[in-house]
Amino acid sequence: QSVSTAEFGGVSLKMEYATTSASREKGLGGRTSIEDNYGMLFVFPKDDRYGFWMKDTLVPLDIFWLDAQGQVISIAQDVATSSYPNVFYPSAPARYVLETASSFARVHGIATGTPLLLKNFPSVSE
Repeated sequence: QSVSTAEFGGVSLKMEYATTSASREKGLGGRTSIEDNYGMLFVFPKDDRYGFWMKDTLVPLDIFWLDAQGQVISIAQDVATSSYPNVFYPSAPARYVLETASSFARVHGIATGTPLLLKNFPSVSE
């Protein structure tokens, strides 16, 4: 797993990437804690309305859907572990999905249009 940093809402995030179908499926499942300045970026091959749920997820999350330019187009805030098996979908097709610890959006004022500033967005073919 490659780790790099990105800026999001004025915060430097330690980034981890989920670039395979297996890593995207696992996501942050099974982790008992998530650092405040940590993000997992799910990278998809094309724009679509990717649904996310809290299967095997032990901590509440904020989920951000980003367009191909890395700008926020949809947010699900403070998603509780108890929300499973509900599936959360973006309001528009997205290319990337970023997960952070719960309340990140509220604390840092993340809104639609906020860019994730990353030198190189990974790309995937499947």
